[in-house]
Amino acid sequence: MVPEGWKPTQLGDLGKFSSGGTPSKQRPEYWGGNFPWISGKDLKSHYLLDSILKLSKAGFENAKIAPKGASLVLVRGMTLLKDFPVGYATREMAFNQDLKAIIPAKDVDSLYLSYLLSGNKEYIKQLVSTAGHGTGRLDTESLKAFPVNKPPLQEQVKIAQILFVWDKAITTTEHLLSNSQKQKKALMQQLLTGKKRFPGFVGEWVEVSIKDIGKIVSGGTPDTKSNNYWGGNVLWMTPTDVTALKTRFIIDTKRKITKEGIQNSSASIVPPGSLLVCTRATVGEMSISTTDITTNQGFKTLIPNGKFDVNYLYYLFVFHKTKFIKYACGSTFLELSKKDFEKLSFKCPELKEQQGIASILSAADSEIEVLQQDLNNLKQEKKALMQQLLTGKRRVSI
Repeated sequence: MVPEGWKPTQLGDLGKFSSGGTPSKQRPEYWGGNFPWISGKDLKSHYLLDSILKLSKAGFENAKIAPKGASLVLVRGMTLLKDFPVGYATREMAFNQDLKAIIPAKDVDSLYLSYLLSGNKEYIKQLVSTAGHGTGRLDTESLKAFPVNKPPLQEQVKIAQILFVWDKAITTTEHLLSNSQKQKKALMQQLLTGKKRFPGFVGEWVEVSIKDIGKIVSGGTPDTKSNNYWGGNVLWMTPTDVTALKTRFIIDTKRKITKEGIQNSSASIVPPGSLLVCTRATVGEMSISTTDITTNQGFKTLIPNGKFDVNYLYYLFVFHKTKFIKYACGSTFLELSKKDFEKLSFKCPELKEQQGIASILSAADSEIEVLQQDLNNLKQEKKALMQQLLTGKRRVSI
């Protein structure tokens, strides 16, 4: 149903389609300047400000140019098999042959057009075919024929202004998140190496191996063909769980086993507050258990003794993740043996200083988690708003 006052049309009627190109790579004087040359790799954000590769003034003069306000879309590349990237040119830019520039018509707002393309990416992706070597290809004529409803110019402008405000909020939150992540990284560098100490703590840090930090428990897998071993209420962690969740605390797992499954395998229940360290495939990923849990053979679980704080150990091991990877070996996938795992050693302060360090880093993590959730919410809300505004389900006041 066409909203009142809107006109049914096609993308091809909203602007002029222009092809890109690549200045000769045999002419080094064309490259390495300050003029942006956009390729598919640059379509990571909606607003195009710069590019990975740049042209000299001479190269720019011999390139295909998209004017400020053009929408740049990918029409060839592997990325098309999973996404339809759209970029808005915030300045005059050169672009390569894998892209098309859509230069808006006089009665089309440039920013609105870029949002219209982005908002319809799930439908446009269905037009993508597979060319040679499995590369995605989007036929230009099919893209031009894609049906859309066009609101009056004033309404286009208002819709674009509203979505731009949301984008500004998203960008601001992204910057805050990035800054918080950098600050946490700097804190880890200072606190976990002893470069920065808390007042009152002056004792030397002691080198300790993992075998002296606590009890080490290996995992196991019940017979996958026995239904009696699966579908119980005991959490059973695999490397897939820890890499998918990317969280400090593990509260659930994809699969669960029964007590009978534990009794008939090498899997062992470990208590809350255990540090589950992945030692197979995704070596160095880890989480802290919040309840009784078991793991498969891809983990070595550390149950700290009374001299060590599990939260401190989590941050310490994350900081030294490369050390775990360094001592892993294997051709099909990396694996860190229990023997090598036990021998890994780290310099550690006494318990109270560990707890102080963990408290500071936990607070930094909490701030990051709040900002990440805010960012996720903003993106979801903007997505829902785009769907309403670009289809006319929600109208704006002019």
